[in-house]
Amino acid sequence: MRLPEEPDLPPQIYIVPMIDVIFALLTFFIMSTLFLTRSQGLPVSLPTAVTAQSQQAAPATVTIDQNGKLALNRKTIQLKDLQAQVQALKGKKSQIQVVVNADRRVSHGQVITVMDRLRTVPGVKLAIATQQP
Repeated sequence: MRLPEEPDLPPQIYIVPMIDVIFALLTFFIMSTLFLTRSQGLPVSLPTAVTAQSQQAAPATVTIDQNGKLALNRKTIQLKDLQAQVQALKGKKSQIQVVVNADRRVSHGQVITVMDRLRTVPGVKLAIATQQP
């Protein structure tokens, strides 16, 4: 005995589960991009400051590690070459922001010396890197 044939149903696309998957992927990518940060300085132990404010990425980062060694955008340099290197990074722009990323164990005098050298370059805006407690 044969059963009567059922009529062929046209193929259907269920859009609600597809929208759920797309929103889940979108949420994942949004959340993962929030945690992406670009640090141009070398890893140092930054001092803490309650009034620290987040800044946009700076084109130049001067790092002073715990041993007092200098680096400009992760490349080791000598103090005497700092001004020329920053001037080269500045190029023809009128201003350049330089972040001083000094380890908390570096002497205050050395940080002041680096900042003094940077201030001799015209158009340099200085910022000091800290972390919030």
